[in-house]
Amino acid sequence: MSSIEKFIQARDFLITHRKDYETAYKGFRCLKLDLFNWALDYFDVYARDNHHPALWVVNESGDEVKMSFAEMSQRSNQAGNFLRSLGIRRGDPMLVMLPNVVPIWEITLAAMKLGAVVSPATTMLTPDDLRERIDRGNIRHVITDMSGLEKLSGINGLVSRVLIGGAASGWTSYADSDTASTSFTPDGPTHADDPLFLYFTSGTTAKPKMVMHTHQTYPVGHLSTMYWIGVQEGDIHFNISSPGWAKHAWSNFFAPWNAGACVFVYNYESFNAKKVLQAIVKYEVTTLCAPPTVWRNFLLEDLKAYPVKLREAISAGEPLNPEVIEQVRTAWNITIRDGYGQTETTAQIGNSPGQKVKLGSMGRPLPGYQVVLLDFDGHEGSDGEISLSLKPRPTGLMAEYANDPKLTAAALGGGFYRTSDTASRDEDGYYWYIGRTDDVFKSSDYRISPFELESVLIEHEAVTEAAVVPGLDPLRLNVPKAYVVLKPGIEPSRETALSILQFTRKKLSPYKRIRRIEFFDLPKTISGKIRRVQLRGIEIERHKSDTRGEHEFWEKDFPELR
Repeated sequence: MSSIEKFIQARDFLITHRKDYETAYKGFRCLKLDLFNWALDYFDVYARDNHHPALWVVNESGDEVKMSFAEMSQRSNQAGNFLRSLGIRRGDPMLVMLPNVVPIWEITLAAMKLGAVVSPATTMLTPDDLRERIDRGNIRHVITDMSGLEKLSGINGLVSRVLIGGAASGWTSYADSDTASTSFTPDGPTHADDPLFLYFTSGTTAKPKMVMHTHQTYPVGHLSTMYWIGVQEGDIHFNISSPGWAKHAWSNFFAPWNAGACVFVYNYESFNAKKVLQAIVKYEVTTLCAPPTVWRNFLLEDLKAYPVKLREAISAGEPLNPEVIEQVRTAWNITIRDGYGQTETTAQIGNSPGQKVKLGSMGRPLPGYQVVLLDFDGHEGSDGEISLSLKPRPTGLMAEYANDPKLTAAALGGGFYRTSDTASRDEDGYYWYIGRTDDVFKSSDYRISPFELESVLIEHEAVTEAAVVPGLDPLRLNVPKAYVVLKPGIEPSRETALSILQFTRKKLSPYKRIRRIEFFDLPKTISGKIRRVQLRGIEIERHKSDTRGEHEFWEKDFPELR
């Protein structure tokens, strides 16, 4: 059986059993392919004479572009020939820094056909960030638009610079691709293990790692993501994600196109929950994936006023609090299904379609992943570090940390890949997120999960977001401290702090009580993840200087709590 036949068989198996978890999980086998190029062997074949929409980009102004699978195939051929004319060859890494515009899909397909390596970059990166990525990744080709021109113009040593939506000295206009041939001939066969994507992790606790994915680990590995989302042929799939991060490829590229769905994008200058909800209704989106921050912002609106046609609702990026899931279910009669994965993998664990959802649970291992929980000494148990068995090696697991054999050997050299995230598993096989290995802390010798406390905090009517970190304490070693973002119109007052502390006391065991609270804008990575490491640093400095924040309150400030 050829590689493409194996891929199609695996895809069709998961689609057929999309609501039968037991059969799908037990019957799916990790694929090990030989020669395989997803863009040439799968997408182009699927796209032949296929005039159904593949990509639909709508701007806040109302302008829109809709392209069929056949058109995307043709345009990627032209883009591939254009990039080849600039000297881009098989194995060459190229940095692509673009917003959600049509060329990002054309170029990604084109790079796959060429065998070039795409290094996606968020538009929020600084010139120093970009210089570091280009140096560490040995990148000599860059593609951006007018907003990225100035950031990249000062970087030397580049072989080619491509500009979209404008013209500038020293840059080649992407518009030149319009005259390239619509027929594409590859330079040679693509091996499934050839490099395809070079990602930089978000760096929440350390210097970003360089994650290398291949023509097998991402296009094929994302069959697990397709299964988790539940996307089907003909769906209008909206993934609220910025380019530059792995989740964009997960849910704006491979998962929907593996299923034959249309990728929908709604572009806006700044996020506005009301306008995004209106777009979901107007354009009849059927499957929606959004990070927890977006779901929490949706709850600031009257969801019942938006008659959505959603069949599937998904959350990813960070754990989603049970209160959010319950409120959305009450309004729309649809249950948000949470899931878990990393830049290093595809979707590993998730609540799959048609299965019982336990509010607050990550779900169960997805097809292709054998998940165990390991303690510090490597012993398996019902709680511990989320780890992936490498026997067999999951199809969706990265090839390596690029240019770092020591780090790669540490991550992949044993029998398990350890994620640095901790969880517990219940008697039904559902996993419950606890936190990063460096986020969980002890207070009076009790282990505290920040996520558990944060889930209670956001149930309070005044709270939009919260992050819990250890506050240093001479008696208990640490005490739980909450950094809280209030809903619009609510003042960071003593009364508000008391109300929140009283509320959480009713919900939490005594040893888990939040002892300190501060109203504070949460620092986040450019991918939107809360930088708890920065908050922990603030706590250390406050402890050294024996100071408090401007809007910080301690349990002992309230006699009524004693």
